[in-house]
Amino acid sequence: MRVKWGVGVAVWLLACAGTGYAQTPLTAAQAAPATAAEAPLRTYGISLLGAPSLPPDFKFFPYVNPDAPKGGEVALSAIGTFDSFNPFIVRGTPALEAARVWDTLLKDNVDEAETAYGLLAQVIELPADRMGVAFELRPEAKFHDGTPVTAEDVAWTFETLREKGRPFFRQYYADVASVTVEGPRRVVFHFKSNLNRELPLILGQMAVLPKHWWAGRDFDKPLTDPPLGSGPYRVGRFEFGRSLSMERVPDVWSKDLPVMRGLANFDTRRTEYFRDGTVALEAFKAGQIDFREENIAKDWATAYDFPAVQKGLVKKELLPHRLPTGMQGFGMNTRRPLFKDVRVRHALAMVFDFEWANANLFYGNYTRTRSYFSNSDLASSGIPQGAELALLDKYRDQLPPDLFTTPFQLPVSDGSGNNRETMRGAMALLEQAGWKVRDRKLVDAEGQPFSFEILLDQPAFERVALPYVQWLSRLGIEARVRTVDPAQFQRLTDTYDYDMIVVTFGESESPGNEQTGYWTCDSMKPEGGWNLMGVCSPVIDDLVHQVVSAPDYAHLVVATHALDRVLLAGWYVVPHWYLQSVRVAYWDRFGRPDKPVRTGLAFDSWWVDPVRAAATDAARRNGP
Repeated sequence: MRVKWGVGVAVWLLACAGTGYAQTPLTAAQAAPATAAEAPLRTYGISLLGAPSLPPDFKFFPYVNPDAPKGGEVALSAIGTFDSFNPFIVRGTPALEAARVWDTLLKDNVDEAETAYGLLAQVIELPADRMGVAFELRPEAKFHDGTPVTAEDVAWTFETLREKGRPFFRQYYADVASVTVEGPRRVVFHFKSNLNRELPLILGQMAVLPKHWWAGRDFDKPLTDPPLGSGPYRVGRFEFGRSLSMERVPDVWSKDLPVMRGLANFDTRRTEYFRDGTVALEAFKAGQIDFREENIAKDWATAYDFPAVQKGLVKKELLPHRLPTGMQGFGMNTRRPLFKDVRVRHALAMVFDFEWANANLFYGNYTRTRSYFSNSDLASSGIPQGAELALLDKYRDQLPPDLFTTPFQLPVSDGSGNNRETMRGAMALLEQAGWKVRDRKLVDAEGQPFSFEILLDQPAFERVALPYVQWLSRLGIEARVRTVDPAQFQRLTDTYDYDMIVVTFGESESPGNEQTGYWTCDSMKPEGGWNLMGVCSPVIDDLVHQVVSAPDYAHLVVATHALDRVLLAGWYVVPHWYLQSVRVAYWDRFGRPDKPVRTGLAFDSWWVDPVRAAATDAARRNGP
């Protein structure tokens, strides 16, 4: 399961023998006595991949310092702008940090794959037939105005998101038949079937909004008032498009819960917005920003040799992670006639010379992406065999024959940027699709040129796109690069008004409902959706259903391998690369737990070290 939102991904699973789930029972004090053999199962925490590792009486997550001091300010940066505090709707550009205002029903443990424990929800209950899930809220849970978080708030949030939220909410919640409030703190979701194995988890990650605060406000419109929440932070000072400070709530109801101890340690999280990544980097070097993740290999290799680094005031680290890396690439919008033919898409993918780019642009840092589920056991390889072959065999007449006989391959060049053999193969595919070179331009049967635009939202990616444009020109293809500001980019992508863009599809150890939003026919039309390439195939629709409804992990692996293989055969993207570490740079003013974490970085567990901060801040004031 993978969620785009920063509202806190909370994963839930409850299981019993014969259901495909692994049960984690409550303590005797928490559990209601069973009255029948078919009594519902009740738990405090769950995992998709087995039993949660933490016992019922755990005191804090293993990757935190439970005694971390609270206080201080951290200055962060963001690229783009914001004009709203509502991240749940299509309209507006939401502030990234604002999602910290709201608590979710469950909170994920980032050091365990697909595992979460109760936050707002104290008890999670699943009936024996798995036709629903109930959440019982903690009695102490309160919004920042002191009003209790109730089951009515949960139900209202669910209905509002499904009715007025971004399209993916309707896709996520499609298998929920209804929601019932059975008491002030108990809410029950009733399912249409018991095939959607992760639906309770999807509901558990829902941020709960205060119904009373939204009364009289239009949820469909961008929100300019600081929102009311129950989370560890509230909106402080802000200037739309420029700066936002999130202020820690010192008496927040959840501060002593095991799932919150040692987290949310900064008194203030201030985010400064920049229109350009280069300016943001210079602001960091000047000491205006305290911490940054570096996503550009060239800058990581060349831009951090400044006096503060040499003096040890700025630290630079690679933090290894153990995460699936998904798919990044140049995505082709198949809603455009130009990209309808799979042979055309295949040819465009062949032209990209990764080996040249890795050597000349990325300092050899990256590994080529060859799967939509890269860096995980869910990535397909070789040719389909066994259960996967049996699954794919029923679609054989709808799939290319070489999917069954030839492993998926991307061309490998000598790094010269002049791989003639690959170019000849790409041209052969284009000629099969009806394109010919005439007067050094690639044209169709009517003489119309092969011409398209690569739309970017940051100048930094131009250094990757422009060499690709040059390689395409050798085939007579006219490709152009246009960089727009992030707000315009968001509007264009929400309405699918582009030819080619850089796409990123994050994945996890347990793919699920998000695949419906990524790849299915029903998701290609609603504005603001995730099906960025306009994928629509009955085979893919069915395979997504197989992934979502897989009864256990073995079936999930088979279905995901099959889905991956069919997506790769569709050549919807020009695959890019991935890195198995997180690059971070920061001014030496922080403390952090010394235990490595599965995600590489868990910045929410860091804190301001008063001694280090005083020395570093004094050095910054005195200049280089």
